[in-house]
Amino acid sequence: MEKLSLIDSFAEFKEYKGIDTETLMRILEDVLRGLLAKKYGTDKNIDIIVNVDKGDLEIWRNRTIVEDDQVTDSSTQVPYSEAIKIEPDFEVGEELSEEIRFADFGRRDILSIRQNLIGKVQEYDRARIYNKYKEKVGNIIVCEVYQVWKKEIMVIDEDGIELTLPKQEQIPGDFFRKGDAVKGIVLKVEMKNGIPNIILSRVSPIFLERLFENEVPEIFDGLITIKNTVRQPGERAKIAVESYDDRIDPVGACVGMKGSRIHGIVRELRNENIDVINYTTNAELYVARALSPAQVISVTIHEDTKKADVFMKPDQVSLAIGKGGYNIRLASKLTGYEIDVYRDSDMEYEDDVDLQEFSDEIELWIIEALKSIGCDTAKDVLALSKEDVAERADLEQETVENVFNILRAEFEDESANE
Repeated sequence: MEKLSLIDSFAEFKEYKGIDTETLMRILEDVLRGLLAKKYGTDKNIDIIVNVDKGDLEIWRNRTIVEDDQVTDSSTQVPYSEAIKIEPDFEVGEELSEEIRFADFGRRDILSIRQNLIGKVQEYDRARIYNKYKEKVGNIIVCEVYQVWKKEIMVIDEDGIELTLPKQEQIPGDFFRKGDAVKGIVLKVEMKNGIPNIILSRVSPIFLERLFENEVPEIFDGLITIKNTVRQPGERAKIAVESYDDRIDPVGACVGMKGSRIHGIVRELRNENIDVINYTTNAELYVARALSPAQVISVTIHEDTKKADVFMKPDQVSLAIGKGGYNIRLASKLTGYEIDVYRDSDMEYEDDVDLQEFSDEIELWIIEALKSIGCDTAKDVLALSKEDVAERADLEQETVENVFNILRAEFEDESANE
């Protein structure tokens, strides 16, 4: 193989992989030095001059001229009698430089160079991809869907690098086809069998935070700080924000005029409900705000147990609990307090009956299921529709019908007695 053709072919490979010239020269030199050290015993006395752009490659072997009977290392020394055959004017102690040509290498050596070049370039490329995305962890990127499988989606970035979006990192309701643009954050980057594995996520709370940074200039500039973010992907999210400038309303800035800023985020998250909450160090007020959109009457904090007792009107209990219990669970995660919701004991509701009183007619597991959605009394249940109770408490429609009949009968009997 001629040196020019070797350099030309490698230069083409360089452009395809996007390797800079300096790195290419270093890789090529490393590969050649490995082969030369094996062939001549050492590469310390060998100079390699590579100019990939011009297609130049020169290899020079330098040895010291010594007396014929003084040779102790043939890899670094040359006998005087051999040196004067090359140049009669040579003297003992001078350095002899000989050019090593590719014609001096055998076919097996040439193949070895080629294989090592390919291996080194692939190794470099993998390391480059790993380092590039290791710095992007937590950042939003936009990719193109390349392949859709049952458990994951393969996407490619603008450089053709392959990334993975697993099913568990997709928002419920996400549906992608080949060629679609998909936005997500770089969740983690790891090496598996020497190959970089880049995982994207659309369900991470950090994804929501980055979307707000992109949409709200005040957050990007640091005027508004995101204190905490919690999500139930595709259902509901809560984000606590704080402004260090009294002139800036953090909630209003995040929502935008007529919701202009938050609408784009909601669409990106498949219509996920987003509650933007004004952060405060006042624990009672913070818990009350976190239970939005429910209206709270009072909050009692127990710092020793990290619990919060919240009192509200019965018609607000279901709002506080939320569909599937998401609202109260997210509020607990956001504030760090275990929240217990209680119906306010107003005189208007004194004729209500605790569900536990119906344990002889309604099975205990059904009562517990009803309590889990914030229904502690008969009127709490009857204030909701049968469909809502069935869906939120995960009960059969027939079971809910039976519960409603029992509870209504209780109040009908009281009316008849009166």
